[in-house]
Amino acid sequence: MPPREEWNLDTHHIGRRVLVFDRIDSTNTQAAALAHDASNDGLVLLADEQTAGRGRQDRPWKCPRGTSVLLSVLLFPRPAVRRPVLLAAWVANSVCETILQVTGLEAQIKWPNDVLMHGRKVCGILIEQGCGTVVGLGLNVNQTERSFAEAGLLQAGSLAQSAGRRLDRQRIARLLIAQLDDQYERLQQEDFATLQRCWKQRLGLLGKQVVIEGYDRTYHGRLRELAWDGIDIESFDGKVLRIAPEVIKHIIATRITGGSF
Repeated sequence: MPPREEWNLDTHHIGRRVLVFDRIDSTNTQAAALAHDASNDGLVLLADEQTAGRGRQDRPWKCPRGTSVLLSVLLFPRPAVRRPVLLAAWVANSVCETILQVTGLEAQIKWPNDVLMHGRKVCGILIEQGCGTVVGLGLNVNQTERSFAEAGLLQAGSLAQSAGRRLDRQRIARLLIAQLDDQYERLQQEDFATLQRCWKQRLGLLGKQVVIEGYDRTYHGRLRELAWDGIDIESFDGKVLRIAPEVIKHIIATRITGGSF
């Protein structure tokens, strides 16, 4: 279906063109189809409803029509900005800043690409690399406890649940695009330190006993450092191992002390 309308926001890069759809199969799929044209850099696709939305590992992403912010951004970033861990941190932190602006509440980032409020997932992020980079997200805004229960999503939450009131989804979409644009501009200027500091704080794992689930093995120990160039974990006998972020699937806090490599 053609877009319902087009927004032209007063942004630096992201959102100068926003195509708004009533219904679409997947904003990520359609954004990827436009990646043959570099002039679409910064284009945003926003939808009221997705019929074939998906998350990581092709898990289906479903939500009632008009309850979430469902959007994808098409980008052609420089190699230094193209790292998935950096892009996921940029999007997650932008979502957290938007939530703070709208509700006055702090959200938490869950490695690698979820945003939580009160322990419940309110946002998922999907980054796909091809001819261009497509960054998609689904932010739960006005779902209710009942709607989550009917969908069997007992660990999901929405901004309305945390705020205690219904929220203006279109306003949130505009605020989120503005946040994405502002923080992407910092990345373009190679201000990586600000994002890394906020990302570390919102992960809330530094100094804690954790289980790091990698693609080839699992590590147990105390998290010593979180950085783009490596994640440091200390075993019970004081040995410190540095792990590349790209090989980590999950980092989970645990109450169990000690551990080894």
